[in-house]
Amino acid sequence: MAERFGGKYSPARDPAQDRSQPRPPAKNGFHGKRRTRVGGRANLLFFAPLPLIFTAFWSDPAGLALYLAAFGTLILAAWLTREGLAAQESFEARKVARRPAIPRKIFGSALTGAGLFIAGLGWGQGLGAPIIFAALGAGLHFLAFGPDPLRSKGIAGVDRFQSDRVARAVDEAEKHLSAMSDAILRARDKGLEARVAAFQATAREMFRTVEADPRDLTRARRYLGVYLLGARDATVKFAEFYAQTRDAKAKSDYETLLSDLERNFTAKTRQILLDDRSDLDVEIEVLRERLQREGLTPE
Repeated sequence: MAERFGGKYSPARDPAQDRSQPRPPAKNGFHGKRRTRVGGRANLLFFAPLPLIFTAFWSDPAGLALYLAAFGTLILAAWLTREGLAAQESFEARKVARRPAIPRKIFGSALTGAGLFIAGLGWGQGLGAPIIFAALGAGLHFLAFGPDPLRSKGIAGVDRFQSDRVARAVDEAEKHLSAMSDAILRARDKGLEARVAAFQATAREMFRTVEADPRDLTRARRYLGVYLLGARDATVKFAEFYAQTRDAKAKSDYETLLSDLERNFTAKTRQILLDDRSDLDVEIEVLRERLQREGLTPE
């Protein structure tokens, strides 16, 4: 029986069907990402109220209560601000997204003003200074971190039920990817962490494609659900095994699994985009034929 020669200059078959073909160049973990804003200034907000703790224990009981209340309020404001920045990054990363249900950064600005007002009361110098502190604190916080997204984006003309289905599916898929990231840390191998991050970048390209057209969810649901769930479970089991044994064969098999998953996710995303293009071509052709029948365009 004739055997196909797989040399360098032989015609290549579909890489999804021929595992001997090299996989597409892997994307690094930073592909499509922006520099995070959840940190830096936001983390400094947790340290800024610390002097109130020392001041509280050198005050009378009323001052102690006021300073501790101010400390708790400012810590809550810092936490809300950080969560608001994380929600905004998630919102901006998606093509189709609803605005956050809770405007955390705006609440953070208000609580910052409230915390400084309470701290000002501890001085016992009347209401003038606390009001000034509150206004300056809330205003500067708002200028530094800005408002939360107040309008949804990318949902004009899209069925709300379908967009909600896509949002739920993508949220569940993101949970699987986060679980993979947490699990692979136990393997204590930077190369494997980078390899998982590269696969996650490929998977998120499919997420963005589905978000752009919720009708694609039916074709991608198996990938967002079954395949990512399997990848998560395989990563958890591999990380536990590899952390104990450092088995090179197990590492090679796991990397091969990631390569296969990445190849198939890329192929499916490309197929979805081609199908969308075909649907667009059909709609354009139908509209042109209708215009021609009505004599609105030349033959």
